[in-house]
Amino acid sequence: MKQKKTNAARRLDDLKIAYRLVEYTVDEEHLDAVHVAAEVGMPAAQVFKTLVVRGDKTGVIFACIPGDGELDLKALAKVSGNKRAELVPLKEVLPLTGYIRGGCSPLGAKKNYPV
Repeated sequence: MKQKKTNAARRLDDLKIAYRLVEYTVDEEHLDAVHVAAEVGMPAAQVFKTLVVRGDKTGVIFACIPGDGELDLKALAKVSGNKRAELVPLKEVLPLTGYIRGGCSPLGAKKNYPV
């Protein structure tokens, strides 16, 4: 069976960057990166999660952090030129990025947001 490619995979193809797709059974109750890492047999520190954040000055920002890490919103605000930053409400993730919860990537998103 041929794997369905995501926008991120198509973007990597366009850039001629080698990658390997890893399939796993999606569990809607456990979409976190630590769970996914366990499913694919990788350390959580090597499976990154992409969080969609909105800064008060810059607007939408992607934050890519190791699966076992926690986002420091104050630090992100500071390095991105914002006074405040907050996670985007889940209902806005798909319309903003083109990706669903648990499958968000800075590659191939609807817009090229800062990462």
